[in-house]
Formats: sequence, C-alpha cells, structure tokens
Amino acid sequence: MAGARRKARILAFQALYEADSVGHEAELAVSRLLASEGLAEESSAFARELVSGVIHSKEEIDQNIRHFAPAWPIEQIPTVDRNILRLAIFEILLDKKVPVKVAINEAVELAKRFGSDSSPRFVNGVLGSVSALASK
Repeated sequence: MAGARRKARILAFQALYEADSVGHEAELAVSRLLASEGLAEESSAFARELVSGVIHSKEEIDQNIRHFAPAWPIEQIPTVDRNILRLAIFEILLDKKVPVKVAINEAVELAKRFGSDSSPRFVNGVLGSVSALASK
C-alpha cells in the first residue's frame, strides 16, 4: 500500500511541477500521467485529491512557505523544491490524513529523487518548522 501511495504522490508532484513550470492545467496533467501509469483506482483518487487540494489551497500554502522559509522568496525556490513543499504542507496542515512524520519522510524522498543535492536538507528543514506548528 505504501508503494502505491508513494507512486500517487510522485504523479501528483509531477503534475504540480508541470503546472508550475510550463503553465499546464494541473488536473489535466495528473489525468494524463495517471492514464499512462495505470495505478489502482484508490491510488489514482489519492493523486487527484492531492493535486486538487494543493491547487485550491495554493495561496494559503504559499503563505506558509513564505513564513517558514523567509530567506527565500517563493519565486526563487527551485521549482522542484517549491512543489514538494506545497504537496507536503497540504498534507501536514490542511489534509491531515497521514501522520506528520510520514508526510515529511515522503517529501524528503521526493527531494532526494527529483531535487538537487541540497533539496532534501532544505525540504526537511522547512517541514520541520511546519510540523512544530502542526503539533500545536
């Protein structure tokens, strides 16, 4: 099950990245990605839920990024890192369906796979601060 949810998170991240970097519609991007991946319906629904949640809460999520990474203007955060943070902050602060540690671990794994050498540490640091807020 964890593997299927990780694949769904990866597809959600890829759709958000595509929307952010080239301006495609995120929901259409996730549909296209899901069609080529053939995930189970439950995993597909999870990926769609993540994308929809991030898109609909983007301004609130970005305010949290600005608050927890004040040294980095959001436009200057690498696109990969920015979208990993958006996904994780949605899961931690808004969706609240997975344990905070799971959301952070999944985000760090995405950063290791898709980001730069410094991405995992940056993502983990920002989300560590976010998790302190979430536990209040």
